Amino acid sequence: SVEVGEAPYGLVVGEDGRAWVATAEGVAVVDTHRRERLDLVPYETAGLGPVTGGEYRGGGMGIALAPDGRHVYVGVNVPSGNGTLETIDTGTREVTATTAVGRRPFDVDVSRDGREVYATGHDSFDVTVVDTRTQDTRRIEVAPYGTEGGLGSWLKPHYAAVRPSDGRLLLPFEGERLVVLDPETGRSAVERMTADTHQHGVTATPDGTLLVVGTGPIDPSEDAGPSLTVRTKDGQERVIPLDGPHEDVAVSADGRTAYVTGGFTRDGYWNGISVVDLATGDTRRIPAGERPLGVAVLRSP
Repeated sequence: SVEVGEAPYGLVVGEDGRAWVATAEGVAVVDTHRRERLDLVPYETAGLGPVTGGEYRGGGMGIALAPDGRHVYVGVNVPSGNGTLETIDTGTREVTATTAVGRRPFDVDVSRDGREVYATGHDSFDVTVVDTRTQDTRRIEVAPYGTEGGLGSWLKPHYAAVRPSDGRLLLPFEGERLVVLDPETGRSAVERMTADTHQHGVTATPDGTLLVVGTGPIDPSEDAGPSLTVRTKDGQERVIPLDGPHEDVAVSADGRTAYVTGGFTRDGYWNGISVVDLATGDTRRIPAGERPLGVAVLRSP
């Protein structure tokens, strides 16, 4: 294990084997081959409050890497209001831009051509589209259940994935609805999902398969338990039950295995990951640190 900083959340790994980890203190830079932290890039955003843990703490949450590897984009949560997107030059390891985005940016994604960044604002029911050249922004509301309940609502966007085929954003809600958002026009369509459980982490494989983590029910009397949804590009779904809440997911290079983290952001987390055979649905749990949230698959050096 490598100590990166207080309360790490999201992480991304470049082709050079360096991991960029969003913590409460700054973005840690880790050489995954030598297993050591190289740097901790402090945030430029003000008003982050004390360095603490939990999903409401100030500091980095979602994080993404530009396709050319030259910039890292981290969504920074400001506990008292809207968040920011900080752009880090991976060569100098310095923040080069700070851009206003929505509230509690759970997830950050980058367009296929690297020209836009998408920050998912969990508590503002939106996606902020940021032009990477000008830092101009556009807000797109994403609220298939409406915004009633505000900050106290469970029916809010969490994580998104960029669909490889056309660049649209895929945002799952409650194992019931999948919002397919065109970031260029701001228009969206809603497709049916089948897991019937609260959902968090999501990833899309190169062939268009979507994997979505079900964390467990909001109402145990009405909703289903934790699961992993495997959705083909034509919308067919398999729902694989999981033992206990989970948070995020990554897939092996050959597409055969999913790794699902047990560090759920609320009560019920556990200290490990579930390894899922995607062909058979068989799962096994292995210990992995303390409350793991983000996950990435390393390439061989």
